[in-house]
Amino acid sequence: MLRILHILDRNGERWLLLVFYVMLVLTMFVEVVRREVFAYSSIWGEEIVRYSFIYLAWVGAAAAVKERGHIRIDVLMQYVGPKVKALLYIFGDLVMAAVAVVAFYWSLETVLVSAKFGSVTHGLRISQVWFLMAVPFGFGLVLFRLAQSLLRDLRDFRDGRPVYEGDKLFD
Repeated sequence: MLRILHILDRNGERWLLLVFYVMLVLTMFVEVVRREVFAYSSIWGEEIVRYSFIYLAWVGAAAAVKERGHIRIDVLMQYVGPKVKALLYIFGDLVMAAVAVVAFYWSLETVLVSAKFGSVTHGLRISQVWFLMAVPFGFGLVLFRLAQSLLRDLRDFRDGRPVYEGDKLFD
């Protein structure tokens, strides 16, 4: 069981991103073929693509938190020592966590209102709750990854190790 949890911790977002991306691309491909070849398109195809993209964005945000891949201005980080750098990352994670808690709360309220009134999607005719859950689900993942990041940074700060800065995309 611990092995499965470790695999999910390492690759959970990647797998979810793959699923949503494949769903988005395949549905879009099918809809383009249907529209251009058969002069017919479905109502549900556009919804699947839209909601897949929304989930893709929110799961991607959590993956970026895990890898410290969000855009940041890090000029100051080049001029400070490892302890100050760790404190700055801890401060940044705390600020991001505060924002994520507020966003999680308000996005969850939207889901609950939708569930209360039983709203459904136009094309698929299924509960809109499943699609509105993308935002609180994404912020829940972000909060989970921020907690992991904070614990890692606090351990690094305590032990005097350099803080994890993520992989750089560009140099």
